[in-house]
Amino acid sequence: MRHDLRKTLLTMAGMAWGIATVVLLLAYGNGFAQAIDNIFHAFGATAVGVFPGRTSEQAGGNKAGVQIRFTNDDVDLLRNNVPLCKHVARMSEKDSLVQNGNRSFNMPVLGVDPSLQDIWAMEMDEGRALDDADEQRHALVAVIGSESKDKLFSGMPALGEDIRVNGVVFHVVGIVKPRMQEGNDDDNRTIYIPYNSMDVVKDNHYVDGIWMDSQGLEPEKLDRTIRETLAAAHGFKSTDLRAIFVFDAQKQLSQFGIISLALKLLLAFIGTVTLGIGGVGLMNIMLVSVTQRTREIGVEKALGARRRDILFQFLAEAMVITAVGGVLGVLLSYMVSIGVGRLTFYSAIAKHADAGDIRLVVSPMILMVATSILAGVGVVSGMIPAVRAAQLDPIEALRYE
Repeated sequence: MRHDLRKTLLTMAGMAWGIATVVLLLAYGNGFAQAIDNIFHAFGATAVGVFPGRTSEQAGGNKAGVQIRFTNDDVDLLRNNVPLCKHVARMSEKDSLVQNGNRSFNMPVLGVDPSLQDIWAMEMDEGRALDDADEQRHALVAVIGSESKDKLFSGMPALGEDIRVNGVVFHVVGIVKPRMQEGNDDDNRTIYIPYNSMDVVKDNHYVDGIWMDSQGLEPEKLDRTIRETLAAAHGFKSTDLRAIFVFDAQKQLSQFGIISLALKLLLAFIGTVTLGIGGVGLMNIMLVSVTQRTREIGVEKALGARRRDILFQFLAEAMVITAVGGVLGVLLSYMVSIGVGRLTFYSAIAKHADAGDIRLVVSPMILMVATSILAGVGVVSGMIPAVRAAQLDPIEALRYE
């Protein structure tokens, strides 16, 4: 290897490039999967929403086209019939005129049960969240989004101040941390008030939506349980998908998980092929080395070297080149990952979405997988020349010029 150092270094560079490609591609696949997971957890990864619709199938004496309406009885039904359900929360929504002094904006106002803040994974930036005491005493208190604060208070302190919702005064007790928000969505412009206090804004006898978080139950079984429970109460067929709409974040996340896994496998395959090109270069170099050292092999065999000694000699040389190239490749991948840092992904279309971007993090698991691929390529690339060297006839080898 020292005798032909340039050839050795170029071969090592090829292997280093190949293993760096494998590591970076695997890191990208893991970063993509983590970004998807962060996006769902930012909105509540276990959230399940149930919304009323209109029947599309005839059921019993009811014709198709009947409007389904939820009440508090439906909330109790789901709470009692859906297993592994931690929280069940009501939601009522209405776009309303929200004012502070001479500032007025049309904003979405949500009447919610306090547990909905846990289901949606909402975090407080200032003050406190809504609680059960607010719900029980019909308190006229509000938790506002970050953009609502900016619009209504224009940089002034909002905590402890009053706002008017359709002319009714609400006391601001909390401000929500900025949430991921796409385009014209209203996630950060929403005003949250206790559900029981929503009756001063609109008639809240009917529930606009029911949210829950059920953990450990398969999405298909959860969907079926919800539909069968509400179908029995409202007299529609449980197979009527238009009667009610069920959003299950876990189901969506599992579907994206399949996509992420497929992407990881594809990237691993591409990386392996790229590393294989470096392995072909190593194999060619070693075959040339066997040809150039044929007489040396003949001398070694004449002095008593066995086939396995010759095999080990050339295989060891190939593995040293592979190992050194692998170390250099891993160092290169670390440098690239640190230099690149974060790749724009979700933040390209959403605000406050840095957590949804792709980060190239070289984890120990990635190093283990990449090392396994490298070892396989190195053994295959080195074994063929080593076997050829071991099988040379010593007499013919000594006669080789």
